Amino acid sequence: MIFDWNRCCAVAEVRELTGDAPLTLPGPGLWAGILSSGRCRAEGTGGYDGAGASGDLLLCGGSVTLVPIEDCHLLAVRLTGMAAEAFAANLDRPHFADGSLCPAAAELLARLCDAYPADTAEQSQRAYALLCELSHADEAVRRLSPLVAEAVAAIRDNYIGLYGVEELSRQLGVSKCHLVRTFSAEMGVSPGKYLTATRIEAARLLLLEREYSLDMIAALCGFSSANYLCRVFKRETGQTPAAWRDSNAPGPAVRLPSRSNEIYL
Repeated sequence: MIFDWNRCCAVAEVRELTGDAPLTLPGPGLWAGILSSGRCRAEGTGGYDGAGASGDLLLCGGSVTLVPIEDCHLLAVRLTGMAAEAFAANLDRPHFADGSLCPAAAELLARLCDAYPADTAEQSQRAYALLCELSHADEAVRRLSPLVAEAVAAIRDNYIGLYGVEELSRQLGVSKCHLVRTFSAEMGVSPGKYLTATRIEAARLLLLEREYSLDMIAALCGFSSANYLCRVFKRETGQTPAAWRDSNAPGPAVRLPSRSNEIYL
């Protein structure tokens, strides 16, 4: 095997918190979870870092104990491998992040948990895709102004149908210039660039599923056409969508010609 996905990122364990009883999630590795209802707090070796509410993401490098504040439900996976360990190394304590900044995380977590304990390259690739999605969670701990926080949430929630920055500024009730100036100062990129990056991120996730055509992916990510998706994707990533899919998504069955029939591998 030329490349072992499990060494990069793999699902080692799945746990679920329900009701009001505390639950300890043991390490090592990276624990990532989604709190779908209720509220709870997290306690780890690095200390306690606040409480999470419904819709928040749990991130913790190593063991963590979850203590419900009220009846709650949380689904979590423990990721191992080089990429997961590098991610976990930057977390000095468990904390909850704003789930709206990582809208695909809940679906990816559910898929990983449904397939567990599958030990396949596709499972590991989805685990890596979850890491990529969670990389946006650091935006949640920034002290964003109400305007920028609302703009980020609006982009994340409606990147498919959002026409552009002018429409976004109208929705938020501010001028385009004010939005661009404030957003760029706090986020380090313009709202237009952030919108494009969000769409590219969504396209990457869909490209992992080979049943989606480029036309379908373009429509689902807010691009006007497959051609436009290809241009923007190449500009932002240096690869065409087809090349990125070939190097990242699971391959289809290979047909080898035979004198009598076709052999499927």
